[in-house]
Amino acid sequence: MYLGIDWGGTKMEVIALDRDGKTRARHRIATPTSGYDDCIRAVLELVTAAEQTAGETGSIGIGIPGSPNPRTGIVRNSNAVLLNGRPLGRDLEAALGRPVRLANDANCLAVSEAVDGAGRHENIVFGIIVGTGHGGGLAIGKHVHAGYQGVAAEVGHYPLPWMTPQEYPGHKCWCGKHGCLDMYACGTGVELDYRLTTGIDRRGRDIIADKRAGDPVATQVYGRFVDRLARSLALLTNVVDPDVFVLGGGMSNVDEIYDELPGLIVNYLFGDSFETPIRKAVHGDSSGVRGAAWLWKD
Repeated sequence: MYLGIDWGGTKMEVIALDRDGKTRARHRIATPTSGYDDCIRAVLELVTAAEQTAGETGSIGIGIPGSPNPRTGIVRNSNAVLLNGRPLGRDLEAALGRPVRLANDANCLAVSEAVDGAGRHENIVFGIIVGTGHGGGLAIGKHVHAGYQGVAAEVGHYPLPWMTPQEYPGHKCWCGKHGCLDMYACGTGVELDYRLTTGIDRRGRDIIADKRAGDPVATQVYGRFVDRLARSLALLTNVVDPDVFVLGGGMSNVDEIYDELPGLIVNYLFGDSFETPIRKAVHGDSSGVRGAAWLWKD
């Protein structure tokens, strides 16, 4: 049995899968806000609950915001800041009494969709979370490819490619740099663009609804969003050229993007055509927790 935990900013979820991917148990709790040690205890509680429900023990994989340094095990680059600087893997193994595998949550998306999702027939799967923020994950041969530094596919924190003069030098990101894709090609980026254009705060889903109703400002904001996403996919194609892109997160549910992206990407690509499939994650919001479980799959 494979146990996966999705460690999110507001909720923690555990899933227990058998070898065929059938769910044996599933539980969800609010992520503790009272401190690091309470979060460790919450993971232990989730594992215990899942194993009691399923009636057996299993391997444990955990998807986290941020990533562990592959040599020191110290977590860095997490927007769940209480994890930064912590030897999370070692602390979890001490609490659980067994080995634990950690991976960035976007890498878990890629693994989930590579094993039994939208990329199950492909070798190189690039997963992109287009949600509140923008993150990337890479699976090769159905396993995480984290790279020598453990930061492969961190696309949310490279600069928006091919910036226009109006975009340069870019918004300041929470990481401290300017122009990161995490501030543009995501739901937060759409909302920020709309607010800077109109002076009005509006939710991303409402902006998309306005665009579908023909609102000209919402249409312009959406057009900039999909073009910015296309620039990123073009750059990734030039560098990695994966067999498939799989999109997750709330903005991946905007069905229009799948028809519009290929024609935009080719404008930036170092080539004369773009044929790479772009697919919506089959497992949707469950891709992260399922991918965490599959971190142990041979």
